[in-house]
Amino acid sequence: ANGKLLLRGLNGSGKSVTMQSLITVLLDGKITANRLDPFGSRDRRMEDYLLGEKDVVDRDERTGYLYLEYKREHSEQYFTTGIGLKARRGASLDFWGFVITDNRRVKHDFHLLKTEFSAVDGREEKIPLTRPELERQIGAQGGFVVRSQGEYAALVNKYIFGFANMDSYKDLMELLIQLRSPKLSKDFKPSVIH
Repeated sequence: ANGKLLLRGLNGSGKSVTMQSLITVLLDGKITANRLDPFGSRDRRMEDYLLGEKDVVDRDERTGYLYLEYKREHSEQYFTTGIGLKARRGASLDFWGFVITDNRRVKHDFHLLKTEFSAVDGREEKIPLTRPELERQIGAQGGFVVRSQGEYAALVNKYIFGFANMDSYKDLMELLIQLRSPKLSKDFKPSVIH
């Protein structure tokens, strides 16, 4: 409310991951391990978030979505950016980015999941859309789906931030990465921020 977000939950429920990692991922699409950890280690990988630990979870393939919804103040204008990821154990991660530009909202009048019924027990299952299904759902007039991190970052810059060039946008992202760090470097002075 009023531009403020409250996240609460038990230890290990994902509050820090959300604020320190996923927000920056959604702003430029970079999913490298060192970007997911505010300490810069390579311990957290996006594949691990999707598939879980091999010895703990019996899952070898999974598709997931992350998205951010933006609302223009004092209006009913909405805009959504997001990424789709498909992980397969032992293979590289598939990435696609998207923007919804026609005021549709996820979970209101736009869905990233489809409903299917299990052939085994007939129970209803929610299944994430594939990239081609997402492309069809967004449509030619409702937004864009791109296949690379660079294209996604350019779309977010164009529709959300409006920097004149991508170098300026990359500078913003580097600043956000530095500021989210639990311990700012002693060399990180105001002159560097400027």
